[in-house]
Amino acid sequence: MSTWTTADIPSQAGKRALVTGATGGLGYETSLELARAGAEVILTGRSDAKGRTALERIRREVPAAQIRFEPIDLASLASISRATKRLLEEDLAIDVLVNNAGVMMLPKHEKTADGFERQFGTNYLGHFALTAQLLPLLQKSAAPRVVNLSSIAHRRGKIAFDNLQGERAYKAWPAYEQSKLAMLMFALELQRRSDANGWRLMSNAAHPGFARTDLIANGPGETGVMALVSRAMKPFLSHSAADGALPTLLAATSPDARPAAYYGPKGFQEMMGAPAEARIYPQAMDTAVAAKLWDASVKLTGVSWPEKS
Repeated sequence: MSTWTTADIPSQAGKRALVTGATGGLGYETSLELARAGAEVILTGRSDAKGRTALERIRREVPAAQIRFEPIDLASLASISRATKRLLEEDLAIDVLVNNAGVMMLPKHEKTADGFERQFGTNYLGHFALTAQLLPLLQKSAAPRVVNLSSIAHRRGKIAFDNLQGERAYKAWPAYEQSKLAMLMFALELQRRSDANGWRLMSNAAHPGFARTDLIANGPGETGVMALVSRAMKPFLSHSAADGALPTLLAATSPDARPAAYYGPKGFQEMMGAPAEARIYPQAMDTAVAAKLWDASVKLTGVSWPEKS
């Protein structure tokens, strides 16, 4: 696994994958390689125009690619419901769900269409709702996988139940940390609940390290402190979006990937390098907090999960 590359991706022929945030950055690179490996890939994102561009780019690289675009805005429960309704009507199995989309460090407190703090709502709650609604299609697969994108930022994260939506106080970095901790906890709790209820999922998580994407430019912008730090570190501690997608691809495709595992770059502070198992910080393994977060997320999103009686 220490030298794992895209050449190690097994054939994905006959498999169907859905990738959120697939029109650029990590999601695009993940979709490209899944398509190259023979999977049918549903790219999702907010922008139809960006979706068309992403499809064109992939088809130039992989002329035989089986790809399509499905509009999903993870900041809108209504958009998620519309998309999942269309997919459920098709009644075709989804073998791999990659919950990749995200926003980072928004300077000001912003709300989603449903009133959630935008980072928590987009990065986590939207994916929680999407996964719940796609569960019937995942269960149609012989070996379904769900991969959640977390971050090294989870290390300092805390689930602030008294301030989940930044309603008492908003700070960009803690809000981002919370959302990415929530994504990792969701991956682990999803595996526990799958095992308990017979959903047959492999749920795991990945992070890209410090990948050169537009996430910072689309969040705090190019003039904030984080952007300045980012520019200073890039030459020494970053890698490309394609390399940043490798942990996700390993989690989604490798026969060696494990349930409830976490993958990231193996270099200094997990910032860059070949994919390997990453460190899960203790707060992400708190099962009591994970269960409380799950229950809160069900109430906030209104989704339901089938449970054994």
